[in-house]
Amino acid sequence: MISLNVNRHNYEVDVDPDMPLLWVIRDVLGLTGTKYGCGVAQCGACTVHLNGEAVRSCVTKVKRAEGQKVITIEGLSEANNHPLQQAWAEIDVPQCGYCHSGQLMSAAVLLRENPHPTDEDIDDAMAGNICRCGTYLRIRKAIHIAAEMQQKGS
Repeated sequence: MISLNVNRHNYEVDVDPDMPLLWVIRDVLGLTGTKYGCGVAQCGACTVHLNGEAVRSCVTKVKRAEGQKVITIEGLSEANNHPLQQAWAEIDVPQCGYCHSGQLMSAAVLLRENPHPTDEDIDDAMAGNICRCGTYLRIRKAIHIAAEMQQKGS
């Protein structure tokens, strides 16, 4: 049994310790907001937070998450009202939407670590998240809007 804390809830899962965290999140816990993209940590669709760090859950073994705090897109905010989620909706960032849970999770770490990012900061932080629809300019704009929202909320 492996003890996990996912989205502030404790779970005991009976899985192979080497199973990717992504499959535990999706198939065992039923939290399907985290997406499978490439399986080799290249696209970012599976990004979750592990103790506040953005990690690719497709290559993170579940045993690494034991005793850690895991946050998925479902746990980013209680009412889906995180400034990033609001900004994403405000300017209609997604087209297909498949990559956006990973985009949001990466952007959340960026804004926590750098509440006033420049375009270059955003581009650098988000470079590992691939969007096949090419909504990169809207992603950048939404991150700036969310940063302003957080600043006004402080």
